[in-house]
Formats: sequence, structure tokens, C-alpha cells
Amino acid sequence: MPPGQPPAVSPGHPPVEVRRSARRRKTVSAFWEGGTAVVAIPARFSKAEEEHWVRRMVERLEKSSARRGGRRSDTELMGRALELSGRYLGGRAKPASVRWVTNQNSRWGSCTPSDRSIRLSHQLEGMPEWVVDYVLVHELAHLLVAGHTPEFWAAVAAYPRVAEAKAFLEGVSFAAARGLNGGAPES
Repeated sequence: MPPGQPPAVSPGHPPVEVRRSARRRKTVSAFWEGGTAVVAIPARFSKAEEEHWVRRMVERLEKSSARRGGRRSDTELMGRALELSGRYLGGRAKPASVRWVTNQNSRWGSCTPSDRSIRLSHQLEGMPEWVVDYVLVHELAHLLVAGHTPEFWAAVAAYPRVAEAKAFLEGVSFAAARGLNGGAPES
């Protein structure tokens, strides 16, 4: 779909944006970006191939979202953050806001301790819950300790899947940097 064109919308389905890429040869991927289903296809695909793959990939995204209960709202993210703070940080990390953002493409999450706000990249949507939980715990820990000091990492270490989540995110970043994105947005 050419830039600037509104995303396709069909009744009962989310808005869809098609991104054609000259670098893409055979692979098709799909991911959520905000509330929009983004389908990345090779630039050479015909309109019929595009329609086939968009239908197929949106169906997959919707099934995947249904299995994991759909995308969490910002309110649900706040509730989850408070639950994780209680479980792993003794309830000491008290964010004022936790929300998804679409303008954060080089970090999974960020925290501003002065106003106690936490932002999670939309690129985390669709990742396993335990990965999103790790990022939340990481950002919650920044409400307690600035920087990545030993004290900070000791607080984060209370979360039991730190090593696994960090490895998962490093793998996603590695693949995306090499065009093997399998669902991560192309840069």
C-alpha cells in the first residue's frame, strides 16, 4: 500500500496496513502496531497475492491474539505492572502511568522516574507474556534505582525469567537487524 493511503478495513476485522519491501523476496510477516495489523510482503507480489496473504496473515494474528486474550489495554498494563511490583519488588515501585507507545523503536521500554511514567514499545505486542512482564519489571526497577547499577540488576533478578527474556529479546533484535524479522517491524 503506498504511503499516506489509509489502512484497509473490512467489517469485523482490524485496520490493516500493507508494507511492500524490495528487500523481501519470499517471506511474509504480520504484527500488531497499535491497533493496526501490519502485513509485510515482497514488493513484487501481485494484487491477488497481496489479498491472499493479507487475509491469511490477519487471520493468524487474530487467532494468536484470541489465544492470549488480545492486546492489553493501557489500564490492563497498569494493573499488571502493579501486580508485578507487588510480587517481585515488594510493592515499592508505584508507577503513575504505564502505556503502549508507537514512537519507541530502539528500546523495548522506557521509564521517567521524575513523573513515574513507563512506556512500552508497541513492538512487544504479540510477544510472550513473560517477555512483556520482564520489560515491565525492568522499567519498574528504574522507579527504584536509576541506571543499570548492581543494585538495579539485583532488583530485576527477583523476576525468575530474566535470562530467558533477555535472550528472547536479543534474538528478536538480532533477526530484525539482519532482515530476518519474522514479525518485527522493518527499520
